[in-house]
Amino acid sequence: MKKDCIYLDNNATTKVDPAVIEAMMPFLTDFYGNPSSMHSFGGQVSKEVNKARSQVAALLGAEESEIIFTSGGTEGDNAAIRAAILAQPHKRHLITTQVEHPAVLNLCKQLETQGYAVTYLSVNRQGQLDLDELDAALTENTALVSVMYANNETGTIFPIEEVGVLAKQKGALFHVDAVQAVGKIPLNMKNSTIDMLTISGHKIHAPKGIGALYVRRGVRFRPLLIGGGQERGRRSGTPNVPGIIALGKAAELELLHIEEATARERILRDKLETAILTAIPDCEVNGDTSSRLPNTSNIGFKYIEGEAILFGLNQYGICASSGSACSSGSLEPSHVLRAMGIPYTILHGSIRFSLSRYTTEAEIDAVIAVMPGIIARLRALSPFTDDNAAWLQEHEKTLLEAK
Repeated sequence: MKKDCIYLDNNATTKVDPAVIEAMMPFLTDFYGNPSSMHSFGGQVSKEVNKARSQVAALLGAEESEIIFTSGGTEGDNAAIRAAILAQPHKRHLITTQVEHPAVLNLCKQLETQGYAVTYLSVNRQGQLDLDELDAALTENTALVSVMYANNETGTIFPIEEVGVLAKQKGALFHVDAVQAVGKIPLNMKNSTIDMLTISGHKIHAPKGIGALYVRRGVRFRPLLIGGGQERGRRSGTPNVPGIIALGKAAELELLHIEEATARERILRDKLETAILTAIPDCEVNGDTSSRLPNTSNIGFKYIEGEAILFGLNQYGICASSGSACSSGSLEPSHVLRAMGIPYTILHGSIRFSLSRYTTEAEIDAVIAVMPGIIARLRALSPFTDDNAAWLQEHEKTLLEAK
């Protein structure tokens, strides 16, 4: 059953473009052959898979041979990190940041239990890295630096090429999780320091369950999945043909629309943000407002809980988020905002609005109309003040453990 809504949670997932659905449907019905088969029925499917690979490569500014199809961002991140350490067994050190996606952070934590040393770079109040900290952490023993292109919660964009230059100086491989950046930031792997880069289809209007990993030509790559040798031996398993076709079409459309869509999203994002900051006291933007994704706004509202705000928005059919969709259900506040040192009074009342090329000005106007009332009602019920928030922040860890 379809429910009409104002959807501002596009960093969690996006609507599948109708043109993408149209492109993939024949491969769920008439063209169901296995592209690895020798017969012509499978061969015609193989040609379309190769076309999709070309479309993804064009979006990334890469060569077709550098594209590996995966099941999505988590597999891509895992495959890249494990490939890097397997290809360099003598190196036992990795560097990442405190604000990465769980697909990177939790794997790094697991690798620590296997004897690897991991440096987790800190971020400042705007969510930005200190390149001097990275430079000091790099050693000849560093196998990989894994840093996201843009943060999924705040939209903050990291200085990726500067990070890559430092990594290369120490002979480390460089992996970038670009799941949120692709389609919003022009990419050109030919002129980049990046060795491996992860994307996910469902963040660019393709279905869930399909993604791609870019691996620069010449980089030694040990596969995560072993089997029949598909994807030139780099990712075994029968290809998800409908998903691959969908990802290819989505990539083609992103490349076509990127300039127009990002400019429009930025205008609508700024209108929403300015209106909220003007109409509602005691709120502020989390993240680097001078370097962030054009579609993302993370706003902290003092003295109230983010979950209550989301419930209020949901009553009006408005979808937003209080953090990463992959961490939903957790009792703990956002690890990203905690790493940024966001005060307790704002930390728990932070909401992420993320737009897409389908977002309309009328939808933004509707959110602007209801937000002041929602916040006012919640604050009237809130027991939080600056005085008790200071005590709560001091004892936050104990309170969370007690839950």
